[in-house]
Amino acid sequence: MRDKFTRREFFRRSTVAGTLATVSPSAGSAKPHPPGWRGDTRVATIATNCEMCFWRCGVLAEVANGKVLKLEGNPDHPLTHGRLCARGNAGPKLLYDPDRLKYPMLRVGERGQGRFKRISWDEALDFLAERLAELKQKYGPESVAIFPHGVAPAFFLTLMRAYGTHNMAEPAFAQCRGPREVGYALTFGQGLGSPEPVDLEETKLMVLIGTHIGENIFTSQITAFAEGLSRGAKLIVVDPRFSTAAAKADWWLPIRPGTDIALLLAWMHVLIGEDLYDKEYISKYAQGFTELAAHLKEFTPEWAEAITELPAAKIRATARAMAAAKPAVALHPGRHTTWYGNDTQRARAMAIVTALLGSWGRKGGIFLPTEIKTGKFALPAFPQPKRERADGAGTRYPLASEEQGVTNGLVDATVTGQPYPIKAWIVYGQNVLESIPQRPRTLEAISKLDLMVVVDVLPMEQIYYADLVLPEATYLERFDMPQIAQSAKQPYIAIRQPSIKPLYESKPGWWIAQQMAHRMGLEAYFPWKTPEEYLETLVRPLGVNMDVLLTKGAVAFPGRPYISDRLPEDGPLFPTQSGKIELYSPLLKQLGFDPLPRYTPIEEPPVGYFRLIYGRAPVHSFARSQNNAWLDALMDENVAWINEDAARDLRLSEGQKVILENQDGVRSLPIRVSITKGIRRDCLYMVHGFGHESRRLRLAYHRGASDTGLMTRVKVDPIMGGTGLRVNFVKVVTV
Repeated sequence: MRDKFTRREFFRRSTVAGTLATVSPSAGSAKPHPPGWRGDTRVATIATNCEMCFWRCGVLAEVANGKVLKLEGNPDHPLTHGRLCARGNAGPKLLYDPDRLKYPMLRVGERGQGRFKRISWDEALDFLAERLAELKQKYGPESVAIFPHGVAPAFFLTLMRAYGTHNMAEPAFAQCRGPREVGYALTFGQGLGSPEPVDLEETKLMVLIGTHIGENIFTSQITAFAEGLSRGAKLIVVDPRFSTAAAKADWWLPIRPGTDIALLLAWMHVLIGEDLYDKEYISKYAQGFTELAAHLKEFTPEWAEAITELPAAKIRATARAMAAAKPAVALHPGRHTTWYGNDTQRARAMAIVTALLGSWGRKGGIFLPTEIKTGKFALPAFPQPKRERADGAGTRYPLASEEQGVTNGLVDATVTGQPYPIKAWIVYGQNVLESIPQRPRTLEAISKLDLMVVVDVLPMEQIYYADLVLPEATYLERFDMPQIAQSAKQPYIAIRQPSIKPLYESKPGWWIAQQMAHRMGLEAYFPWKTPEEYLETLVRPLGVNMDVLLTKGAVAFPGRPYISDRLPEDGPLFPTQSGKIELYSPLLKQLGFDPLPRYTPIEEPPVGYFRLIYGRAPVHSFARSQNNAWLDALMDENVAWINEDAARDLRLSEGQKVILENQDGVRSLPIRVSITKGIRRDCLYMVHGFGHESRRLRLAYHRGASDTGLMTRVKVDPIMGGTGLRVNFVKVVTV
């Protein structure tokens, strides 16, 4: 029998950024910055934060006569300091998108037809409350699963916990950051959180492994990256594609996909074999060094060269460059890390390299979080579910997050009815047909549901399969859970407040959840009446002036980012089982996994196929922004990057339209070819998020091709349940 205490303690300690999903604000009026004038019109400036992606940069909304005129960066925001990307500037085009969901709708046709009738909010919420009561009575509350994403669903998560279900999962874990959080927590006793605590501006050497800084455009991170380079920092980029960051690199390592662990083991071999690691740091803070050193003896750069297709001399040179810069080496842990199914072990290997360089908790490396204590409401205890989680967290996947869950695990449970039937999905703020791979299996799961509810801003593909569609207000029209950023070098609290009243019949998430609570007899979980009451309770222990917070939008606090800054009340430096950095993981050993990372080969592309890889674009966010008119004007479709030699063999020309067909015979929409030297011959790259199938998205419909649609295979990480997505192969079919 597994040691439940050990596992729960692991999760308690591994969460860096606290979650406040049990509290929510009510309606209230925003406090503006001092008003100005534009011509004869008085303009108010409202401080809030952005949600065109999930970095939540500080913005100022200029508002006149109930209309948002423009957005600009908020100079008072402690993380982004007034900077705003193209997506952030395009926020008004989401607010005023003519395709927005405008009123509640109830399905009247077959699933997939997209036929609805307009209903009132009272009808919609009464319908949902009645159906949830029926499902609870017939199948138990655990038969209802919620798929959230972002911060707005926090209120509904409170509602669903009060209802009695613990089946909730968002793609941020199983399709994005989960492996790195688990891998680093296994090593250092805590995860990384968001924003990533990477000291780029102070570093002497940056290392990016498949991390697309410059393309994902997290505003504060890219400015820190630029500042670090301007101060003379060196840069190593490991990527099969010549990315924007690779163009800035001192060393570009176009690695053979799937062999990153081999490179990391070879780097460790050099650091230890040539006596280049931080001996004092390891002696003081780490355990398991003897086992690690013995494990690494065979993993020479020459061994890695045959696997990675990188010259042994370059592997050795980059390891020595890291050693020369230690401890000010910022090995970025990555963000989207679900690649090949061995991803927790790859994250472990990256964490161990960071430890050998003495970079964890040191200037120029990875800095430490600073806890800030906030107030909270006294709520009733949540009911304890009577059955285990359906997604496999804690059972099939022993180190999966019970806070964020395993999306693909819930899909599997819905299809199989095991360990018990899942009869309803509430999808809130994520597009399950784009965020979860193996779309045919997701559709099979949906076909087995008694109830599917979608809460969203835009009519994404998934609404065609919904029984009930609820229109949520955009981020510029609502209060959301404030951001408590403890993983920033200077921790802060930042608020989202409405710039204008919700348009059409859309409603903010807190209102939907609160109204449902009244219908379900769960009012005790929503005891607040105004946002001022909520925020005042929250910030009281911090001594924050409410007017200042509402006016400025964010307030920062002193940070203690380095080991040398820590105070006794900050707790242990390394909250692992041993109290030290665990190079060798006793917990992994206990659970039956390799306690030290080991390279295992992955499947190679069949003859005539490319490995499908993917990434972000500076002007788009996931699949959320392709219907935005301003962003569509900047990038209206994606392209397929193909190596010039491969393109010559296939007789392809620049800009030619082709179709991609994967190993299972699934075909994409037409996509244009981009021929380049900047990608390995065995790979094909495309930007994620295009190829929408919803006809209600007039700009995004059938623009470009969907990478998710081609991901019919995954390799599941047995440690935490994440889906390795870079295991699909495509061939080019001319049209």
